[in-house]
Amino acid sequence: MSALTVVRAVLGDPLTEPLVRELTHEYVTRYGPGGHEEMARYGTAEFAPPDGLLLLLLRDGVPVAGGAYRRHEDPRTAEVKRMWTAAAHRRQGLARRVLAELESAARAAGYRRVFLTTGPRQPEAKGLYLAAGYTPLFDPDAAPTEFRPLPFEKHLPEQHLPEKHLPTTGTAAAAAGEAPTR
Repeated sequence: MSALTVVRAVLGDPLTEPLVRELTHEYVTRYGPGGHEEMARYGTAEFAPPDGLLLLLLRDGVPVAGGAYRRHEDPRTAEVKRMWTAAAHRRQGLARRVLAELESAARAAGYRRVFLTTGPRQPEAKGLYLAAGYTPLFDPDAAPTEFRPLPFEKHLPEQHLPEKHLPTTGTAAAAAGEAPTR
């Protein structure tokens, strides 16, 4: 299997199209028309620096997984959103890798807490967050309410390392005045 590359991107970049398309389909399949509303809830700026970030994992230049964070309710809390793994690449640890990369980037950006929600019809996401050390802010043993979000949090340790610089793609590169890396 070929190596994975981690790149920063922005919504609207052609590399993010599979993430948006497949994630929207997944939400609509599991939750109905409200899936479209969830995908439209936050604009591009929410996931752009300095308060946000969208990362993709590329295999041979093709996006296979991704995720983002945005500033949550306070300047010390990031909210993870848009976690996605392409259907053909699931069960390979890619979502865990994306989550770890997002946590590392959030920590480097000064966030000390990560908050996220998943839905009751996404048991694999619930399992991922529990396995990654997230604390459920609900009773994980209770039967989930039909459409009630399942919130989690994780406190990030202080980091004293320099920020890790990732290649940028497409529109993000143009906004940063850089040549895109593909």
